Amino acid sequence: MEEIVNRVAKSGIITIDLDNFYDEINQVAFDIKPLLFQEMILKEKDFRSYLKEHDWEQYHDKHVSIYCSSDALIPSWAYMLLAVHLQPYAKSIGYGDKRQLEKQIFLYAIESLPIEEFRGARVVVKGCSKTEVPPEVYIRLTQRLKPLVSNLMYGEPCSTVPVYKEPKIA
Repeated sequence: MEEIVNRVAKSGIITIDLDNFYDEINQVAFDIKPLLFQEMILKEKDFRSYLKEHDWEQYHDKHVSIYCSSDALIPSWAYMLLAVHLQPYAKSIGYGDKRQLEKQIFLYAIESLPIEEFRGARVVVKGCSKTEVPPEVYIRLTQRLKPLVSNLMYGEPCSTVPVYKEPKIA
């Protein structure tokens, strides 16, 4: 009887599964709305007092997205002050709702990826994810990988869509 050989396993293809990049547990959305006077006005003195007294430790190692669920106009310096207070604790800080926070988490993971391990490699970005992956994530991953990889593909190792192949130098 002839031995069955797994050619995909022997191919040396590295698979990137973006589901492994998503950190569902460590995410927090920080809503500014409760800090507003009559849900409309941010009073600087009250805001600074809140920042001084707030327990920032609760954001340790979390991905934090800052937003305001009311239609109030929030001054830019308020976001800057929040970033100053969050930075010593948060893993990443961004702006926006839950969807934008999810994108931020993926992008943070891509920027943290030890990219050199892909130099000269054949890489496939897994196509079927449990989590909906925003297009910006695929774009940024492609930008980071293209200068290093010999081949970049999308899908499953047994059935891929070619995305990029390093040109052969004659």
